[in-house]
Amino acid sequence: MTAAFTGPAESGLTVVIPCFNEVENIEPSYREITNELGHYPLELLYVDDGSTDGTLAEIRALAAADPRVRYLSFTRNFGFEAAFSAGYRYASKPWILHVDADQQFPAAEAEKLIEAAGRGNDAVFGVRTNRQDPLLRRWGTAAFHFLGRRVLRIEIPPGATAFRLVRAELARKIVDLRLGTPYFLATVPRLTSRYTCVQVAHRARERGESKVGFGFLASHAIELFVGFTRRLTTAASATALFAGGLGVLATGAAALGVLGAGATAALLFALLSVLLVVLSLTVRYLVVVGAGQARPRQFYVREANFAVDADDRLFTTADPAGPRLIDVQLGKGVSA
Repeated sequence: MTAAFTGPAESGLTVVIPCFNEVENIEPSYREITNELGHYPLELLYVDDGSTDGTLAEIRALAAADPRVRYLSFTRNFGFEAAFSAGYRYASKPWILHVDADQQFPAAEAEKLIEAAGRGNDAVFGVRTNRQDPLLRRWGTAAFHFLGRRVLRIEIPPGATAFRLVRAELARKIVDLRLGTPYFLATVPRLTSRYTCVQVAHRARERGESKVGFGFLASHAIELFVGFTRRLTTAASATALFAGGLGVLATGAAALGVLGAGATAALLFALLSVLLVVLSLTVRYLVVVGAGQARPRQFYVREANFAVDADDRLFTTADPAGPRLIDVQLGKGVSA
């Protein structure tokens, strides 16, 4: 029998806050989240993605003062996808609210997501109404959604961002798939049709610098385009076949004297350029296939203030460089 649906307002939520070198934003993010959402049954789960500044020290201080604060700290920087995936896996509440540490999404806007989730949705995604980011990033995002949704027909919640509220069971199902090309926004529609988007406010970053550059966004987009649809690789294969056929015809025409040497060289050069583009897409596709083979886990935890799975830990002994490492068997902290 299926359990009765309970929204986050009644059952509570874990706020997952991924952070990498966000020392200036840890305490302000905590203060804003607890002020705006503290009336709900609440847990704050900070995921330190291998920060090299004082981020972890700030998180430790919050955890020591507030039992609602839990944290994970990675052995190195594993990236944004790994950071929120770890948070989703270890969230203890029935609902997960994803809030980045940079505070560009006001915590108060979560009320809109909570209200929409209460109507029976499994996932609710925030959509920026007045995005406060550089023009190049805004154009890049628009191009990404146009190519992904309109051209390649990948089902992505329109305008969806990382500011989202998701049923914890659904989030963990996605994390546990261990996809070679993990892409949360494109995976949700493959598992459920009960998702929606709501418009939310957005503000400029006040402290620190963004860690998301153009290279990351471009690589992430290519992984989506190659990993979640066959349209691109099918088009590449058809183009290669067509270009190969033209090459054969051009060679025959040149041998019969129908085409001059200059025209033949220009045509063959153009066909070679097309084939090189196809080759690059093919190589990228092979990378995606290879990513689905046996490989290290998506992340490894060095330190946490709660018990974590043994498989998610790199070491099973105390870390002499850190103040505490979780003992999985006993569920107790081990002093360094």
